[in-house]
Amino acid sequence: MTDIADRSTSGAAPDGAPAPGTALDRRTVLGGLAGAAALTAMQWTPASRIPVGSAEATVPAPPGTPPGIAVYQQAYRNWSGELRVDDLWTCAPATPNDVVALANWARAQGWTLRAKGHSHNWSPLMVTASAGSAQTLLVDTTQYLTSIAVQTGPAPSVTAQTGVSMDVLLATLEASGYGMTAVPAPGDITLGGVLAIDAHGTAVPAVGESKPYGHTYGSLSNLVLSLTAVVWDGPTAQYKLRTFQRTDPAIGPLLANLGRTFVTEATLRVGANQRLRCQSSMLVKADDMFAPPASAGANAFASFVEQSGRIEAIWFPFTDNPWLKVWTVAPNKPLLSREVTAPYNYPFSDFIPTEAADLLGQIISGSAGLTPAFCNVQSATASAGLVATLSWDLWGWSKNTMLYVRPTTLRVTANGYAILCRRTDIQRVVSEFYAYYKGALAAYQAQGRFPMNGPLEIRVTGLDKPSDIGVAGAVHPTLSALRTRPDHPEWDVAVWLDILTVPGTPYSQQFYRETEQWVLANYSGSYAQVRAEWSKGWGYSGTAAWADPTVVGTTVPDSFRTGLPGGDNWDTAVAALNAYDPHDVFTNPFLDSLLV
Repeated sequence: MTDIADRSTSGAAPDGAPAPGTALDRRTVLGGLAGAAALTAMQWTPASRIPVGSAEATVPAPPGTPPGIAVYQQAYRNWSGELRVDDLWTCAPATPNDVVALANWARAQGWTLRAKGHSHNWSPLMVTASAGSAQTLLVDTTQYLTSIAVQTGPAPSVTAQTGVSMDVLLATLEASGYGMTAVPAPGDITLGGVLAIDAHGTAVPAVGESKPYGHTYGSLSNLVLSLTAVVWDGPTAQYKLRTFQRTDPAIGPLLANLGRTFVTEATLRVGANQRLRCQSSMLVKADDMFAPPASAGANAFASFVEQSGRIEAIWFPFTDNPWLKVWTVAPNKPLLSREVTAPYNYPFSDFIPTEAADLLGQIISGSAGLTPAFCNVQSATASAGLVATLSWDLWGWSKNTMLYVRPTTLRVTANGYAILCRRTDIQRVVSEFYAYYKGALAAYQAQGRFPMNGPLEIRVTGLDKPSDIGVAGAVHPTLSALRTRPDHPEWDVAVWLDILTVPGTPYSQQFYRETEQWVLANYSGSYAQVRAEWSKGWGYSGTAAWADPTVVGTTVPDSFRTGLPGGDNWDTAVAALNAYDPHDVFTNPFLDSLLV
């Protein structure tokens, strides 16, 4: 692949490093890192546990829980802090059989159970704001349900309990010589969470690249060979563990289950680990990267996709140059790359530098006009940080370049959509969205309104192909956003679009709704299809996410009906999930309104 630095349009810099004179200097960046002011409103540590029987408990404890399982009261927050419930009870089962005991207890007592991982999620798939007043018990999988076993050989796989984090899972695989093509950027998500939302990374095959055995360019749900879930057993009238094979049509709804079940263990296909080179650059102008197809050149987004197959663009509003990451399969270390042996190699993005924190504080206090300055400081910090930390050209085993979001980063809210389309339409998709987004921001700015103060993030993946796991007769993940459309075999990729902002930013909800309505109208017909990214924001009413009755009740369900077989679509998935849990043990009010 041609080094991305060779394709810039704005001055010389060594091998992909940001151009000099366009960012903060090294001293400023390192000083900002040393004095990083993590705003307390954006960061949160769980409160101490309150045991059953304590006078400090604020709500009645769940009655008669199964013996030997720790139960305690503890506050809950989701990733962005927008969903907060202070009076929830939590338990920590030690074994899958403990989860079965809890399910049968919950059915008898009229309680619901919600699987809890690291809560790196935005949408209310786990709990809703009313959970504290309901009979809801969180089931923390991260304390004990974390076993892993790697099966080596010509068809390697890994079997893991669903409380294991991606950090630990990928490190264990690496130690045995295995890895995955693409994974989400944060490592603090559990395998159970991954399978609830069909989690993804960013990858399609580069031109001339063949998929290695055991890998997929789709979601991680597509790697599942089998899984074990707690489901209702009619003959015995109780909940039991049941293992589903990937060739069993009954597994389809469980592969991307939205938290409407409780998966305790899964076996995933894996492949030989790969060494990746990750080059970062902030040299290419946004107008060039997201140019219309007719005028797109060597610096176009789609051009980088063609050459490497693995890219991510992060563009801060009101700035000129996005942060472009390009991953390339590189068995041998390139001369100018820095070898990395651990993940999280962008320390400048782990905290809020003092200057940015000061600006954000003023914005939150009402000085919205400082938003362009704040966005430019964020961009400048990244540009200088790439140089100061020697992070603009990294090389190492796959996880060490793919994992980069720590829990200490700025907690923002985000929407999320997968745009299914032809690979040849990637540039059209991104250019149309960029033109809309830039124009909408300008229109709001003209009114003195700044709804977005975080970046636009764009990634590209392949779709879920069950054949990737090497098992004849493997079925589709029914509710995966990357589910293929049989009536549109030409749609072979998904472009993922996310725009981010600090929670509570004035006019952000209105802006999110207008953006969603434009996305749904623009990417339609024979050109493309929109599906919601389950973990993020969608269904905007203008005042809240997941609240528009048409999007939640019709548009999203129809995205899993249109073009799909009548016997394997949204309706059959909902029916199956209800049959696995007819007593509504594993649900919440939002899922009840969505899965109908």
